[in-house]
Amino acid sequence: MSIHDNILIKIRDMKDSLTPVEKLVANYILEHLEDIPHLSIKQLAQLTNTSDASVLRFCKTLGYSGYRGFIVSISASLGSMDETEKDQYTDIQPGDELPVIISNISRNNMKSIEDTLQVIDKNGIARAVQVLRESKRIAFFGIGASGLVGIDAEQKFSRINKMCHTYTDGHSQLTAATLLEKNDVAIFISNSGRTGEILDAMEIAKKNGACIIAITKYTKSELADKANIVLSISTPEMTIRSGAMGSRIAMLTVIDILFAGVASAEYKSVKKYLAKTHDIIASKHRN
Repeated sequence: MSIHDNILIKIRDMKDSLTPVEKLVANYILEHLEDIPHLSIKQLAQLTNTSDASVLRFCKTLGYSGYRGFIVSISASLGSMDETEKDQYTDIQPGDELPVIISNISRNNMKSIEDTLQVIDKNGIARAVQVLRESKRIAFFGIGASGLVGIDAEQKFSRINKMCHTYTDGHSQLTAATLLEKNDVAIFISNSGRTGEILDAMEIAKKNGACIIAITKYTKSELADKANIVLSISTPEMTIRSGAMGSRIAMLTVIDILFAGVASAEYKSVKKYLAKTHDIIASKHRN
């Protein structure tokens, strides 16, 4: 993963978890992208009504040792983007014509997958595939739209004979987490990483020694902090009109990657299960 590619996505996705002063710097940068490479640390501090120390702290929060490294990344990101990539996600507007809706929804979903590809940790994916291969059973946890992603995951992993189940409400999640053991894997799916029921179940699963994998937005959150493996997604800010569309597509993509990774690595042993499940479904369609 090249830090140059994802710096702008990183700023946008981390914005909600920054301090108020860091947020001032982030907002100014996102609104004046073209100007940033030409500004000294002192000039950026003055323009954002902050201090040199605050700008430096902002750079360090994003993973840079100093201002210069941060500016090099911004310049590289701007250089590798064309005009269409600089566009933000397009929210659904009341009264939009259907052709506009079709175009915007499709573009937003594609952008969500492309941006997720920039922030996802490839080593994290490799580790997750390994622990899923070694696991005794897999438990998926998600509420609302995240729960639907869990149901999709259960359907996929069941096809290769993995013992797995998805829990989509608070009570069943607490019960399931209580029964998890050392060789089990618990996958917690949450866009915000702050959903109360998810965090409660995660604490119990962690105490029981299960490996915790978080699929969550690229940001600071309690879920991301406490998970053994974090698989980040990048999504637009949720609005009343757009709901969880972008995050759902990004999460489904991560599930597809994990499933394909496990199925591919174990193909010799799982191909008989894939063939059996394919054949039984195909025979039902013929009847």
